[in-house]
Amino acid sequence: AHKDDLTQEWCKNNMPNFIDRPHWPANSPDLNPLDYSIWDEFVQQMNSDKIKSKTSLMEELKRAVKRIRIEIVLESCAS
Repeated sequence: AHKDDLTQEWCKNNMPNFIDRPHWPANSPDLNPLDYSIWDEFVQQMNSDKIKSKTSLMEELKRAVKRIRIEIVLESCAS
C-alpha cells in the first residue's frame, strides 16, 4: 500500500514534506520501536467480539490504544 508506485506518486503530489521510498531508512527495530514492540501489545488489547462495523472497529481501535501499558511503550523506546 504505502510502497506502491501510485501511492508514492500521490503522496509526492499531495504532501509537501513527503519522503519517498528511496530515501527511507533501512528497516530496523531501533528505528521502529512501535512496529516491533508495541504492535503485539496493541493486538492483545483489542476485543474483536465488539467489532461489527467500521464504526465499532474505529471505536475499538481507540479503546485499544488507550489500554496500551505505558511500561511497554517506555521499554520499547529504551531498548
